[in-house]
Amino acid sequence: MNDRPDILPAAEDDVHLPPLPPPDLADLVAENHALRAFTGALIADAVSMPVHWYYDQAALDRDYPRLADPVARGRDASPYLAPRHPHTGSILWRSQWTPPSPAFDILRDQARYWGRRDVHYHQFLEPGDNTLNARLAIELYGLAKRDRDYDPERWLDLYVERMLASDWNRDTYVEEYHRHFFTNLGAGRKPINCGVRDVHIGGLAAVPALVAALGPRHHDLRRIVRLHVSLTHKDDEVLAAADALVRLLVRLTREDHADARPPGSEAAVAELRAALLDEASPWISTAKVRSWERAVEMAGGHCPERAVVGAMLSPACYIPDAFPAALFLAWRHAGDVTAGVVANALCGGDNCHRGTVVGALLAAVAPIPEPLLAGLRSGGKLASF
Repeated sequence: MNDRPDILPAAEDDVHLPPLPPPDLADLVAENHALRAFTGALIADAVSMPVHWYYDQAALDRDYPRLADPVARGRDASPYLAPRHPHTGSILWRSQWTPPSPAFDILRDQARYWGRRDVHYHQFLEPGDNTLNARLAIELYGLAKRDRDYDPERWLDLYVERMLASDWNRDTYVEEYHRHFFTNLGAGRKPINCGVRDVHIGGLAAVPALVAALGPRHHDLRRIVRLHVSLTHKDDEVLAAADALVRLLVRLTREDHADARPPGSEAAVAELRAALLDEASPWISTAKVRSWERAVEMAGGHCPERAVVGAMLSPACYIPDAFPAALFLAWRHAGDVTAGVVANALCGGDNCHRGTVVGALLAAVAPIPEPLLAGLRSGGKLASF
């Protein structure tokens, strides 16, 4: 018998309570604007995954008619699709990499597909799966959120561990900067010194993750983002674009600002467009937007954005065109996450990494529709941190 009046015996029904269910991602992103932006980045990557590196837009439409035809897909249907084989436009056959030693082999059993024609870059992924850089961003988010801080040494330890684990990565494609990093690591450099001057938009994949993990009010966020990106991408324009993106996300997701503009409202859309002009002026301007919008109006068709991304701006991965292309798509589709991430995917090229920017900016100011949240395979892990 309990002799202490201040301690009550447990009720019989409370003794064997089942574990609490994991938090629902939809509830989390409704309350946390920065997490919603990061989730939007992951969604855009996963939607683009099957059509990644398509430069022949007619082939993209032929191979993925459900994505290209909104009537066939249905407004409320999931746009997540499986990769199709063969990928006739794949240029993976041109790529090669020789690890410095077996201990630093990040391709492992995927190496057999390099040098072959028609191999899909993400052949073993499933609808709603994320590509390698997005999965690394999720790992970074979890680490920084648990630590409530960012430590480059701890991140590099985790990065090397994940990349060398035999069962962690099922993705055939491994971007160039990873290969350079592990070549340098195998040559004896310290991890902190293994980065190279890389000019690709893939360097921005981690920016929304850091904003979400540390919070948009973190006093040192811009310095942390620059430090993190420079571990692998030492190019000045990539670093400048990363700084612009973090400024945009801070402005759009801080609670004291965002709560005054309900997601999807006219005020939120107007704020996104104003922020783009204020914070990313080297890459986007009122004059450029007018020119791009005129091209879109003249183009017509199911993806008129191709008159800009693919004609006026390259759909490739190089930051001088890739970043303004992403900003244009965010401007054009402000207020509509689904339309924006699908348009980005349909533009082809490096749509996965360009989508990191597009999806984050769109979701920062607009709600994410349920089919996009439900089909994102990383959603459960994201909600569990």
